[in-house]
Amino acid sequence: MFTATRDEILPTTVTGSWPRPRWYTSRLDGRPVSTAMKDVVYREQLTDAIATLLSDQERAGLDILTHGDYFHDEDLGGHSWHRYPLERWAGLSGDHREQGRGDAGLADLYPPGTILHEVFGGWAWPRVVGKVGPNDEAPLEYAKLWRLAQARTRKPVKFGTVSAQGFHHFLDVRTDHYSSDDHRELIWDMATAMNAELRALAAAGCTVVQIEEPLIHFLAGTRPEEAEFIDFLVDAFNHEVAGLDGVEVWVHTCWGNPNMQRAAENPSYANSVEIYLERLNADVWTVEMKDGDQEELKLFAPYRDRLRKKVAVGVVSHRTLQVESAEEVAELGRRALEAIGPENLVLSSDCGFGRGGANRMIAFYKAVALAQGANILRRELGLEERYVPAADGALQVDDVARDVIA
Repeated sequence: MFTATRDEILPTTVTGSWPRPRWYTSRLDGRPVSTAMKDVVYREQLTDAIATLLSDQERAGLDILTHGDYFHDEDLGGHSWHRYPLERWAGLSGDHREQGRGDAGLADLYPPGTILHEVFGGWAWPRVVGKVGPNDEAPLEYAKLWRLAQARTRKPVKFGTVSAQGFHHFLDVRTDHYSSDDHRELIWDMATAMNAELRALAAAGCTVVQIEEPLIHFLAGTRPEEAEFIDFLVDAFNHEVAGLDGVEVWVHTCWGNPNMQRAAENPSYANSVEIYLERLNADVWTVEMKDGDQEELKLFAPYRDRLRKKVAVGVVSHRTLQVESAEEVAELGRRALEAIGPENLVLSSDCGFGRGGANRMIAFYKAVALAQGANILRRELGLEERYVPAADGALQVDDVARDVIA
C-alpha cells in the first residue's frame, strides 16, 4: 500500500546512505545499539548525527527522508551495510577472508592495481556454524533506530536495510545444517530472520521500508539461464516482506556502490523489469538511471497505463562528484515521464552517497538539485511547487550584500 507517496506527484528522496559528519567517529563494532548507547559519547554522536542528517535533507527540500545508514560503522567500501545483520544473527561466527572458497573470492575477479581488488580483498565474512536466526543477545533493533530518526522530523523517514538474499554467496558454510552447494535453505532462513525484524519495525509505526539489492536483477542480467533459482529468489523476497500491513515497501536496485564503483559491466534491467513490476510484493521500485543507459527508461513504456507500482528513477548520480544542475534533473525527469505517468514517478538518487564516496556538501547539493528539478517539472505540469529552503535567497549564509550595514 502507499503511505509516504500516497497522493504525491513527483515526490523526492535519496536512496539511503549519507556521508557522516567528520566528528561522528564512534563505532558499534558488533555491539547492540542499546549497549552502545549506554556510552554517553556514542549516544550523543549518534543522535546528533541523525538530527544533523535530517536537518540537511529537509533543508535540501526532500519529501521523504532517510536514516543515512548512520548506525552502520564506516567500514571499507561500505561493508558494514552487509555486516550489520550478519554480526548479530545467531548461527554466524567470526570474521574471515575468502581463501579456500570455491569461487576464489570476489577480489580475484578484479586484477591487482584496481580499486575493487583492494576493496573486496579487504572484506571479511562470518562463517555459517549453525541455524541462522534472530539473536536475543544481539538484536538488530531496527524499531529503535527508526524511532531515533522519526522523532526528529515530521516528514516520513524511509528505513532501509540490505536484502537477506544479498550476501549468501559470500558465506562459508561450516555446518551440516545447510548444504555448502545449494544455499536455498540458508537464504530462506535469513529472509525469515529479516522478516521478523521488519514486522517489529512495522509494529513500531514505521510506514516506509526499503529492501536494498536483492540479487534478482543482477542474476537476471548476467545469468538468465538460472531461471529456476531466480524464481526462488522472487519467492524469498516476497517471504522477506510478508505481513508488512500498512507499510509502503520499496525495493532498491542499482549496479553496485563500493567506494562509488559499479560492480557490473553493461548492466540492464531488460530481463528483470517484468519480475520487479509484476511479481515482487513491493510498492515502489527504485532504478539506477542517471549513471547508466537512459534508453532503459523505454522498458517501462509498455506498462505506463497499467502500472500498479511507482518507480523511483535515479536522476542524480552517486558515482560522480560533479553536482547535477536542476535543469539536468528536470531533463531526465522529462524523459522518465515519457514512459512513466507523473502519478507513478518518484525522483531519487541512483544509490546512496555514504559508501566511502562523496562528502556531505556534494551529497547535500545533489539533493538540492533533485528537489529543484522536481519543481521545474511540477511547474511544467501545472502543479504547485515545493519550498526548498536551501534555494531561498534570503537564507544564504555567506550573502555579502545582505550583511552590509546601511
